[in-house]
Amino acid sequence: MSIKVEYISKLYGTQKALDNVSFEVKSGEIVGFLGPNGAGKSTMMKILTCFIPPSAGTAEVFGFDVMKNSLDVRRHVGYLPEHNPLYLDMYVREYLEFIGGMHKIKNTQARVREMVDLTGLTPESHKRIGALSKGYRQRVGLAQALIHDPQVLILDEPTTGLDPNQLAEIRQLIKTIGQSKTVMLSTHIMQEVELLCNRVIIIDQGRIVKDEQTTTLRQSDQQKMVVLVEFDRAPDKQKLERIKGVEQLQAISETSWHVITASDVDIRPAIFQFAVANELTVLQMNREERNLEAIFKDLTKK
Repeated sequence: MSIKVEYISKLYGTQKALDNVSFEVKSGEIVGFLGPNGAGKSTMMKILTCFIPPSAGTAEVFGFDVMKNSLDVRRHVGYLPEHNPLYLDMYVREYLEFIGGMHKIKNTQARVREMVDLTGLTPESHKRIGALSKGYRQRVGLAQALIHDPQVLILDEPTTGLDPNQLAEIRQLIKTIGQSKTVMLSTHIMQEVELLCNRVIIIDQGRIVKDEQTTTLRQSDQQKMVVLVEFDRAPDKQKLERIKGVEQLQAISETSWHVITASDVDIRPAIFQFAVANELTVLQMNREERNLEAIFKDLTKK
C-alpha cells in the first residue's frame, strides 16, 4: 500500500481542518483528491509529506509512519506544493543539481539531464527560474519532485494558472508519470480529474463524502436525469417542486433551473403543462448529461 491514512484529525486551535479521515491508495493509482476551498485537502497533503503533524490518527507512506519515520517518508515522496516555492535567482539546472545534492543522488548531473528531458525543460534550461513562465516554473517544480525517483508523487493544484496549451502539456506529463508511480493530486478542474484519475476522493468540511473509482462514480449517477429549463419569468419554486417525478431542483438564475428526476422519468411534458397552467413561456429545455462537476456540487453544497 503506497498511502494508508487511519482516523486522521487536525485541529488549528478550535477549528477542525480534518475530522477522522481514513483512506488507502494502492501502488500505481492516480487519485484525485477533491474538495471546495477550506475542505482540508492541502492540510492532508502536508501531513502526508511531513510538513505538519496530525492532531490524532496515523498515516503511512510506503510503509513508513509520518511521525516516527519522517526522513524515510521524505525519501519516498515527491511533493509539489500549491504555491511551488522556488529559488528564482538560480538557473534551472543549478537549482535541480542543488535539490539532487540534498537528496544525495549519485551522478547528479546525469539525473538532472534526465529530468530536464522528461519534463520538457530543455528549451528553457539555460535561464534563471525567475525568467520562466508559470508553465515552465511548474515543470521545474515537477522536476524537483521527481529527481530522487520517489515511489509516491503528491501534487497540490499542479495546473493552477496555466494557459490551455500548458494545461495539456502538464496533464500529459502527469499521465506519463502515473504509469510508473502512485500519484495523488488535488485540483478544482473536474475535466482534469476525468482525464487523469482512475479514482476520486471528495472531502468536504474535513470529512470524506465520497471515495469511488471515477468510472463507477459516473455510472452510479446515470440513475438521474437532468433537464435544464428556462422560463420567461421566475416560476413559483414550491409549485415547480410539486411536479410529479421531481426529486431535486437547482437554481441557475431566477428563471433557469436544473430539474433532476430518476433516469426512467421524462419530466419534460409535465414541465410544459406546468408552464401553460402558470402562464409561463418555456424559452429553452434541454436534457443534460451529469458530469463529475455536477456530482461534486451535489456532494459539497452547503
